[in-house]
Amino acid sequence: MLIKFATIVVLGPPIVAVIIFEVLLNATAMFNHGNVRLPLKLDRLLRWVVVTPDMHRVHHSVEDDEANSNFGFNLSLWDRLFGTYRDQPRGGHEGMTIGIHKFRTPAEASRIDGLLLMPFRGKISEYAINRRQWGKPEE
Repeated sequence: MLIKFATIVVLGPPIVAVIIFEVLLNATAMFNHGNVRLPLKLDRLLRWVVVTPDMHRVHHSVEDDEANSNFGFNLSLWDRLFGTYRDQPRGGHEGMTIGIHKFRTPAEASRIDGLLLMPFRGKISEYAINRRQWGKPEE
């Protein structure tokens, strides 16, 4: 937030522009993190421009190569441009496991106290952030 505030002070945009930007940014983040299923044709069309829930959900997979993809939450252009776009998870959305390998017990993965304490439980072993296989993903 400090970097964001400093940028606003340095650039000096009108406060209304900052508020509109923040509202749109948060609305798109809520949209693509929503647990909604769009009709397949609509999803395929929209994801050429914006990040859809199905597209971004792959990023939350426990599998390293899937988690290290689809980083965007606004425009899909960036993932396509930088080679981090992945159309679908290997096992499909129904077969994909969301989360982190190390934290799979119900107390850690579904209870609010477990989720809040997770960052303080030491290093996440064997989770390779930013390690991905370049080229076509293995099927």
